[in-house]
Amino acid sequence: MGKDKRSFPLLDIDHSYNEANHIPHSLNTEQRSTYDMIMAAVCSKQGGLFFVDGPGGTGKTFLYRALLTKLHSSDKLAVATHTSGVIVDVMPGARMAHSCFKIPLTLQEDGWCSFMKQSGTAKLLQQAALIIWDEVSMTKRQNMEALNNNLRDIMGRSHIPFGEKTIVLGGDFRQDHLNVRKGLRAQIFGASL
Repeated sequence: MGKDKRSFPLLDIDHSYNEANHIPHSLNTEQRSTYDMIMAAVCSKQGGLFFVDGPGGTGKTFLYRALLTKLHSSDKLAVATHTSGVIVDVMPGARMAHSCFKIPLTLQEDGWCSFMKQSGTAKLLQQAALIIWDEVSMTKRQNMEALNNNLRDIMGRSHIPFGEKTIVLGGDFRQDHLNVRKGLRAQIFGASL
């Protein structure tokens, strides 16, 4: 339109602001404690399995954002996934777990995700410093077992859960119930174990 941006009264951009340094200070006491434990596991490269439990609105997503922002600002790779896709709009770079981990729609006992050891997915997961899977309470245990099998394989650590990756699982088991078509109570309960 032939105008120069300097002709508009816009505020200057503050380049000194670093979101990665400010978000952790906004965490409440419980969130900060969890954040510190997870970051210690990431920094030690010894892996760890964490479960973030809490009803909707308690700040699970804010904690995930703090972790992702810190790792991305440190040039570390973090993979963020969600079971139902709702959080994909809220969490930066989040993807559906079935898509990200190549989980087959029908999975049997001792199943595996459908990516090969030399695939791009395997390379991504090998390089990831952190893997976040939110709303795991809405998925079947076989999906988690398949990811565990694949991570053990691609990391070459068959005796260590999730191949010694730092994993953050989140959800609220108080609000989720697995659906088993025409299932009896025992079948529904068994699907969640």
